[in-house]
Amino acid sequence: MAGLLLAAGEGSRLGTPKALVEHEGERLVDRGVRLLEEGGCHPVVVVVGAATVQVRGAVVVRNPGWRSGMGSSLRVGLAALPEQAEAVVVALVDQPFIRPEAVRALVASGARLAVATYGGRRRNPVLLSRGDFAEVARLAVGDVGARPFIKAHPELVSEVPCDGLGDPADIDTPADLGRLTQDG
Repeated sequence: MAGLLLAAGEGSRLGTPKALVEHEGERLVDRGVRLLEEGGCHPVVVVVGAATVQVRGAVVVRNPGWRSGMGSSLRVGLAALPEQAEAVVVALVDQPFIRPEAVRALVASGARLAVATYGGRRRNPVLLSRGDFAEVARLAVGDVGARPFIKAHPELVSEVPCDGLGDPADIDTPADLGRLTQDG
């Protein structure tokens, strides 16, 4: 089970690339890699773009088309996964409150396509099987990731309840960043 952390955006509403934001002395990109590693993923691939970031313990790949949105980062990341990776858990750098237990729950589901839910709502992370990478990549355009594939194949989706396994809130604005600091 590989891990894929999407961390290429410039954080335009935040005013700085989210990957570089620090919380409790740790950059969000390092926190995301740790989430995936502690959740049982290896290797972990990080897709960067707006900021050049080195990450210990991860394979870092650059998305030259990062400005086009998350879809291009997902395509670059899926293409960078080693052939022996039968599946991948995809996480986003701007969701620092998700815990490794959520990743473990996705992996333990044994599903071909697993989506974490919080309060019954589908969020991230998601687990994708290698056999679906090509179609996921084909449908990932603009600022969407795996959502079009998930919508196109409801019969494949296993929802994995992750209530109590972290908070899927995004860090998108300075107010969100302030909440990050307060919530510690």
